Amino acid sequence: MSSELLVKLTDVNFTYDRRPVLKGINMQIPRGKVVAIMGLSGCGKTTTLRLIGGQLRATAGEVLVAGKNVGELDSDELYALRRRMGMLFQFGALFTDMSVYDNVAFQLHEHTDLPEELVRDMVMMKLHAVGLRGAHDLMPSELSGGMARRVALARAIALDPLLIMYDEPFAGLDPISLSIVGELIRTLNNALGISSIVVTHDIQESLKIVDYVYFVSEGRIVAEGTPADIRKSDQPYVHQFIWGEADGPVSYHYPARPFGEQIYREAPRAR
Repeated sequence: MSSELLVKLTDVNFTYDRRPVLKGINMQIPRGKVVAIMGLSGCGKTTTLRLIGGQLRATAGEVLVAGKNVGELDSDELYALRRRMGMLFQFGALFTDMSVYDNVAFQLHEHTDLPEELVRDMVMMKLHAVGLRGAHDLMPSELSGGMARRVALARAIALDPLLIMYDEPFAGLDPISLSIVGELIRTLNNALGISSIVVTHDIQESLKIVDYVYFVSEGRIVAEGTPADIRKSDQPYVHQFIWGEADGPVSYHYPARPFGEQIYREAPRAR
């Protein structure tokens, strides 16, 4: 990994009430790279994004973004840092009562004093980058799932951020839309010189576009490496996840007493 880092997590722990979610996470996101965070649902992937964005504060450890310790920033400093980040939420999360144009223009209106002529030029440039300049007057209800995700991506890059975070960007997309969104993530990352963090379950599409992968299980990083490293990994958890195998360290059944014992020996519960 490159020594020029945009994001660095060092020995990060996070606990919801008394339930540990992240345990000793160490992660590095170099400038100009696309990095994936993978793992089963509930393992702490989205929590990691929230720590980087400052929605949550680490229970222990350090989260650095652009050299700033996120956990030590006051509200004004945190908002200033967030203006340098873009976020693509799962399923896009567009404002349903705003047009495509107004969705993309929203951050520009909220965070800048640019004249409307310049705002319009910037919005059209971002929409053109995702192939939807001609859809600027449409409402979200008139968009397909793939188009909505591309509008959300245009919105995420509206302020020319240093970092974009993607929370399940491929969820619910058909194969063609999925491939288009994947190519856009890679192309925009290279064209804009930004860094990207992709939280995803989509193994095959992600390994085509990312530079590095972290695998998280039960709040810990259990494997990491380049896509080539991950594909040839002989770690049982990684192998099972990559190839979608039913048998492996991740069990289908939640821990329980032996089935026969529970069925034939337990008395029915009183109602």
